[in-house]
Amino acid sequence: MSKEPVEACPEPVEGDLPYVNNRKTLSGDHGQRGVTICRTTLRSGSGSAMATRKLQRGVSVVGSAVSRFGAFPGTNSRDLMAEAYVEALASVDKGFDPKDVEALYLGNFTADLFEGQSHLGHLMADHLGLAPRPSTRVEGACASSSLAFRQGIMAIASGLHDVVLVGGVEKMTDAPAAEVQSYLAAAGDVPIEVDQAAFTFPALYAAMASAYMARYGATREHFMHVAIKNHENGALNPKAHFNQSLRQTMDRRRQRAGERGQPVPEWRDEIDFLSDEKANPVVAWPLHLFDCSPVTDGASCMLLVADEISGSFTDSPVSVVASSQASAGPFGTWGGDITSIPSVRAAARGAYEMAGVSPADIDLAEIHDCFTNAEIMAIEDLGFFPAGQGAFATAEGLTARDAGVPVNVSGGLKAKGHPVGATGTAQLHEVWTQLRGGAGERQVTGKDLRLGLTHNVGGTGGTCAVHILERR
Repeated sequence: MSKEPVEACPEPVEGDLPYVNNRKTLSGDHGQRGVTICRTTLRSGSGSAMATRKLQRGVSVVGSAVSRFGAFPGTNSRDLMAEAYVEALASVDKGFDPKDVEALYLGNFTADLFEGQSHLGHLMADHLGLAPRPSTRVEGACASSSLAFRQGIMAIASGLHDVVLVGGVEKMTDAPAAEVQSYLAAAGDVPIEVDQAAFTFPALYAAMASAYMARYGATREHFMHVAIKNHENGALNPKAHFNQSLRQTMDRRRQRAGERGQPVPEWRDEIDFLSDEKANPVVAWPLHLFDCSPVTDGASCMLLVADEISGSFTDSPVSVVASSQASAGPFGTWGGDITSIPSVRAAARGAYEMAGVSPADIDLAEIHDCFTNAEIMAIEDLGFFPAGQGAFATAEGLTARDAGVPVNVSGGLKAKGHPVGATGTAQLHEVWTQLRGGAGERQVTGKDLRLGLTHNVGGTGGTCAVHILERR
């Protein structure tokens, strides 16, 4: 459904980075939506522009799956990965023989701490029946499995392998909450951000949220619209950790209060519910409980093959047309503007250049919404909206499932869940599923989906991976 732009595009300023091949499409006409708002430039970061890269050999995704996301006592990483792997094998249209897998690339942040288990790669290969094939664990904090996906792409593009399994896993919920915070904080700059500044991850993102509010005039209510949208999408995702809308959450709480003989809350709507500090307590102002993604157990995996053999597995391949990764220094090195993440801007530019497309060509996106303000910052850094307009565009419904660029139709990290090592390939799984028209009730309709983007961040932005998939 087309929407009118929030405002006219400002003129580019010195230092802006123009997108290569602006409004060019790979297939179909993707550049004529009303939702296109100033999708011509990205704010530049420090350092020189990255050179355009191209895959020397095409790579396709022919199978993909995720486990259930949630809290699963009595399970471990191997159990979760096996669940996803079995479903991934079954998802291949023409069948798949596990003997064809030549290597495994596994994303995992810190099973060392959550489970007391290091050296996870060979154990996973053995558990899945893939030994003695090489198995490599890849770590990039919350971006771990996107980096594993990228390693798998490069293994095929280089000619080293023809068929690889990539994925990620994290078993988080057995640890006490205080320990979880400590383990996750290890993805930041521990001597400075944690030991000296005493930041937690919610506090770091709260600082970004406060800066965004001060700079652009956004309010907490704008962040609430991200939570409302993503919970509505998560309610349609049977694998989601939070498989209910906020309206459903409100109704259940009212029902429980009545059953217990307690006063029944009289929330008018979701905004009223999220404004109630008893129902939605402060975590790190301005972020409240429902601004935060949950601690989640889960796994995801994908089967990658060289393009030239994809027809042996499916007649509907989804190709990787861009894989981009960038780095940034710790939070304190970004300069005066913490409303934008340098690594996201750099990775986005690299992805668009590699694919030969612009943000206007993207049909849907899975965004790293570890906190609600993170989604708003990301849709600006990725070029979908101008700086300072993401919050207002979200409140106007421009990122809804029926909008010009649907964002987080899976429910996002916010509702689907965030098992950190599994998140990247879980995002890619959603895009793959949507491009193939297999998402059921949450399937994006009303347009011909061709290009989908994923954005996965490690830590507060030290690592960012952006991938673009195309349905051929």
